[in-house]
Amino acid sequence: MNPDAVTLRGATQADILSVYRIEKASFPQPWPLSAFESFLGQPGFIVAVAGQDRNPVGYVVADSVPNHGRAIGHIKDLAVAPDRRGAGIATRLLSRALAVLAREGVGWVKLEVREGNEPALALYREFGFELRRQIPRYYADGETALVMVRSVEP
Repeated sequence: MNPDAVTLRGATQADILSVYRIEKASFPQPWPLSAFESFLGQPGFIVAVAGQDRNPVGYVVADSVPNHGRAIGHIKDLAVAPDRRGAGIATRLLSRALAVLAREGVGWVKLEVREGNEPALALYREFGFELRRQIPRYYADGETALVMVRSVEP
């Protein structure tokens, strides 16, 4: 087995510190460690692991909420370690998260993304996400969030 090969699996307690480090390296307003712990055991908390020690190099957190009979999925967080970006890891994570949400029967998936995060916007557009609305000053630094949505085929 290639030690550099990336595989995806559900997140475990042992992954939380590595996930948190990626979060802090990726976002100016990182989630607290406890937020990740609250999603442990959820099918939409997925890590990409690589290397001899199989440590996380990326992750996605997705869940669904009831909405008048058909749940809505939410991509809450997605990041890849800075030194592993550009290798398709985010694409694989997002694809797996959407598959999990489809199995949960969601009709739509939404996410929020910084207006200036061009790499993320390109990824989401590639997956068919479309701009639904803007939320001015959503982030603590005043940046606007774009709310993007896409349907999920049954």
